[in-house]
Amino acid sequence: MSECCAKLHRWFNARERLSFPFGKERIPPNGVYILFEKGEGAHGGDRIVRVGTHTGYSQLPSRLHQHFLKENKDRSIFRKNIGRALLLRSEDAFLSMWELDLTSHQARTAHGHMVDRTKLLSMEQGVSAYIRDNFTFVVFPVGGKRDRLRLESRLISTISLCQECQPSSTWLGHFSPKSRIRESGLWQVKELYKDSLSPGDLAMLKGILAC
Repeated sequence: MSECCAKLHRWFNARERLSFPFGKERIPPNGVYILFEKGEGAHGGDRIVRVGTHTGYSQLPSRLHQHFLKENKDRSIFRKNIGRALLLRSEDAFLSMWELDLTSHQARTAHGHMVDRTKLLSMEQGVSAYIRDNFTFVVFPVGGKRDRLRLESRLISTISLCQECQPSSTWLGHFSPKSRIRESGLWQVKELYKDSLSPGDLAMLKGILAC
């Protein structure tokens, strides 16, 4: 597993790296993104800390926009998890309000009055600043939804199963209230420790990346 994970890190560390601000024209409409975080290393390069994709057609640029630009934690679980860790690190009681999902009209009616909107905006801005200052990413095209979701899942599993991919002692994720984030060293809780990449998956990925 470590050998396979090392290969992934070599492949993705060698690709063009994007950071904020980035133009949508540099992102394929359908594909997978790989996130790296400042200060995190593995296999002789930058450590992969999140793998993601999208379900809707031609929505990869929009998904990355939701992570880096749109200040709405309820549209990006990645943003929500970063905020959780920042709040827990500072022992901020606003964490309970951050957990509320105000997407639906019903939820806004029931809980919206409880939330300090000034504090919420400040937190969203803080999350944006942290993400923009600390994360870079690479992308690669995958047209079919089924292939995207399978690759996402198996990439996550392969990395989470690697014993050599360990977070640094200063990694923000250590403050996450989510045990699966703390234990895996990845900013996600789903698709961990499942089926790793098969030889066929690796061959397809190698062809896509033209390694």
